[in-house]
Amino acid sequence: MSERNNNLILVVDDEEDIRELVRYNLNKVGFDTLGAATGESGLELARENHPALIVLDLMLPGIDGLDVCRILKNDARTEDICIMMLTAKGEEADIVRGLEIGADDYITKPFSPGILTARVKANIRRTTGSKGGDGVLEYEDLFIHKGRREVLISGKTIVLTNTEFQILYFLASNPNWVFTRAQIIDAVRGDNYPVTDRSVDFQIVGLRKKMGSVGDSIKTVRGVGYRFIENSDI
Repeated sequence: MSERNNNLILVVDDEEDIRELVRYNLNKVGFDTLGAATGESGLELARENHPALIVLDLMLPGIDGLDVCRILKNDARTEDICIMMLTAKGEEADIVRGLEIGADDYITKPFSPGILTARVKANIRRTTGSKGGDGVLEYEDLFIHKGRREVLISGKTIVLTNTEFQILYFLASNPNWVFTRAQIIDAVRGDNYPVTDRSVDFQIVGLRKKMGSVGDSIKTVRGVGYRFIENSDI
């Protein structure tokens, strides 16, 4: 398996204007980029160059974006490549399907180039950085220690249930990523735990209440799931 190039972004979109706009803005902040107009060429470039992240449009001629994502995530050679989907507004079903088959994040069209660039940076930081590797997470007033099952907000201990703690640690360990309710349950309870929207929503409501204003960092993504916001600009 080839080594991942942590400075290389592959942009796969059949609309040349959008493809080049994304590449221009990523190049401007120091990334190297490649472009592809079809799913087939995107797969070929991903396998040959092993980029850190792929900005992947869902609506592509030939092999569509969902199939590209599925193929890459099911291949041991490319499964570690971060995939950020580009979707049209209102394609909630496709967003959920993409996340469930392994996509890491998404952004809807039309988008702000600045927001897209920030999200790309956040995803790459998440996959290449060591934040939380020692079981300790810190975000401004929030401190989480995994080993001690300890949560402090502004120095004050917050008492959480085991499930609340696991959900918070999972989301905070993956800042700015969107997770479906099913993905959250799989992460904290295992694949065989019965999943219901209400069970996750109930835990999130309790978690936010106990965390006070810091609980606003856990954002509801309508029609999809939840995201822990590390940076208010994203």
